[in-house]
Amino acid sequence: MTRPMRLPGLLGELAAEFAGTLILILFGVGVVAQVVAGGIGDHDSIAWAWGLGVTLGVYVAGRISGAHLNPAVTLALAVFKGFAWRKVLPYALAQTAGAFVAALLVRWNYSEVLAKVDPGHTIKTQGVFSTLPGNGELPVGQWGGLRDQIIGTAILLFVILALTDLRNSPPAANLTPVVVGLLVVAIGMAWGTNAGYAINPARDFGPRLASFLTGYHTAFLDQYGDPYFWVPIVGPLLGGLLGAALYQLFIGRFLPAEDALEPGRLPTQPETSPAETSPAETSPAKG
Repeated sequence: MTRPMRLPGLLGELAAEFAGTLILILFGVGVVAQVVAGGIGDHDSIAWAWGLGVTLGVYVAGRISGAHLNPAVTLALAVFKGFAWRKVLPYALAQTAGAFVAALLVRWNYSEVLAKVDPGHTIKTQGVFSTLPGNGELPVGQWGGLRDQIIGTAILLFVILALTDLRNSPPAANLTPVVVGLLVVAIGMAWGTNAGYAINPARDFGPRLASFLTGYHTAFLDQYGDPYFWVPIVGPLLGGLLGAALYQLFIGRFLPAEDALEPGRLPTQPETSPAETSPAETSPAKG
């Protein structure tokens, strides 16, 4: 007798979001630490490692939770795609916790070289863990960073919805995580100057808190001494909503209903509960 498949439930989904985001940040923050503290690599290696981290994180969590890995994704899905509102805050907390733990592991592993390069744990290496306007060097302030984060995350959500809308032309053969990773690489290469392309509140705040608790006393400030931690939170949340709204305006409302699609066109989807919308309607991202 075949036993019915057990659905993971909210606890399983939160565990998946935690694990997927942890994998993302291990690669993302890890590569920045290697470039800044170890002198190995450059901006391109940072962009590629972040993108690969997103891809691997989505593969880790996608079957169970949909691998949002980003509160901006979760919020946009709740507003525009029927994702359960009761899960929004738990998902965001799990994502932030995964980013926090991953950043602590990177901080521990690179403790010797960080201390060598920056004994006082100052703004010089603060950007390993969290973003700064103009990457701490160029003449960009809070509002420039906020503008950048709104635009960058709007691009992220617009394209993610295009890639994961079953009525559109989503990547086949389970390649969506790869293409989402390439999207993050592209954003990093084209939109990394003004604010370090956090495009993910959990990606920025979790590591920022980890660095603050381990010696970076200016972690919540920018190079001008102004509070900056709010920019990579507010900007991505607003940008995600904007990008999702624009997708619905320009693309989503013109696509056919799912029951009008040709047989066999839809890719395989995770098992879902008939009682609620699947959390796996999309994939995430970075930062």
